Amino acid sequence: MVTKKGKKITGGKYTKQRKKKKNELAGQKRVIKMSPEEKRKSSRVMGGNKKTYLLKAKFVNVRDNGKTEKLEITKVAETPSNTFLARQNVITKGTIIETSKGKVRVTNRPTQEGSVNGVLVKEE
Repeated sequence: MVTKKGKKITGGKYTKQRKKKKNELAGQKRVIKMSPEEKRKSSRVMGGNKKTYLLKAKFVNVRDNGKTEKLEITKVAETPSNTFLARQNVITKGTIIETSKGKVRVTNRPTQEGSVNGVLVKEE
């Protein structure tokens, strides 16, 4: 038996108990792109706190053998989760980007933090 969305098996409607609260509402989709300049934005989150997130990224914090360096992003090489994102220079977690030291894999979620962090990819 196929049921319609929002309907009970008997045909009656499901009614919402309440509206969504402000913190439950979906925000605008954030897309972090590679750019010649950096751009950050902050928004108010639950508890009156502030969350800073990137909109445009120029640098990546690369961790290699216990040392951290700030390197410039030259190119978005590939995005394993979605091949179309790499063509649009969109940076997400798991994206492989190119720097002066070599290929770097992004380890954090730039939409949740105000920076891009990554580790060097060992090439074989």
